Amino acid sequence: MTRDKLTVLVVDDAPENIEILRTILQPQYKVKAARTGEKALQIARNNPSPDMILLDVVMPSMDGYEVCRRLKEDPATAEIPIIFITAKNSADNETQGFELGAVDYISKPVLPAIVKARVGTQLALRNQTHHLEELVLQRTKELQNTHLELIRCLGQAAEYKDNETGLHVIRMSHYARIIAQQVDTGDDWVQLVFQAAPMHDVGKIGIPDSILNKPGKLTKEEWQIMRKHPEYGAEIIGDNHPSLLLSTAREIALTHHEKWDGTGYPYGLAGEDIPLSGRVVAIADVFDALTSERPYKSAWSVEDAVALIHEDAGKHFDPDLVTVFLSELPAVLEIKKKYAETTANVSEHLHSALGIGA
Repeated sequence: MTRDKLTVLVVDDAPENIEILRTILQPQYKVKAARTGEKALQIARNNPSPDMILLDVVMPSMDGYEVCRRLKEDPATAEIPIIFITAKNSADNETQGFELGAVDYISKPVLPAIVKARVGTQLALRNQTHHLEELVLQRTKELQNTHLELIRCLGQAAEYKDNETGLHVIRMSHYARIIAQQVDTGDDWVQLVFQAAPMHDVGKIGIPDSILNKPGKLTKEEWQIMRKHPEYGAEIIGDNHPSLLLSTAREIALTHHEKWDGTGYPYGLAGEDIPLSGRVVAIADVFDALTSERPYKSAWSVEDAVALIHEDAGKHFDPDLVTVFLSELPAVLEIKKKYAETTANVSEHLHSALGIGA
């Protein structure tokens, strides 16, 4: 709800000074008052906080400089503009105030026109800053949605080329999210893995259909070509992206076929040299591949797939992440059921899963 008037907090130990400033400001602003630094901090930390603080310097117990310092140290109040109003108007006093984060200085005795002009200017600057911040956030969200849409399109294109419905990328992305949530790296990283995972096999766009859809076992030469798809994926996504989302997608595409024991591809990385995102997606991808029907095989049972992943802990997979995966199997199976191959509207599910347009 928008407030009709902006709020100015006046802090001064002398009631007559508060009254003077209240008389000057009250026709245009809502004025609150505090006679001590402690009370000023309490009011400033309330919700909603004041839009501006006019702060006396010389006060008993806690002077204005200390009040300003504490306000600027607290993230909840750091952005409130502070104007010092004081008889201490030497250059050193003003320098100290500005160094602490004040935006202006008004000397006592105050002149109404000066107070109104300075307060109005600083509040206008603050509003302009907030407006620019909102525009930046809006543009950032638009760019994020563009990146997500790119990932959705390329991820789904790769799955269609691999004779899949597109639901594979949804299921394995959710499996990756479930595993990632149990790793102590923060919610932002979990969301990055979740949203980037659909691009894990985008490199299959560069693999001939005759190899991708071959119903039998691949020859040695065909397998060598198939093993190129992580590098193709990295090339498709590109390098040196300022977007963490796209750089994470590249990392996953390039490393999700590496193995814990160093026998994977394309680089033969081992252990923790494999990026965590690649290790997480490796388990999610293999579990869904095993339990899904492919041109060259029937779907495995959940029991058989889980047994293989357990057996390959410390060989193919990060053993700690396998433990996490097994502990979260009920949540994994809920996702498997929710996004079964009979589920309709793949595009809508991909938009929902990636948070596009949210």
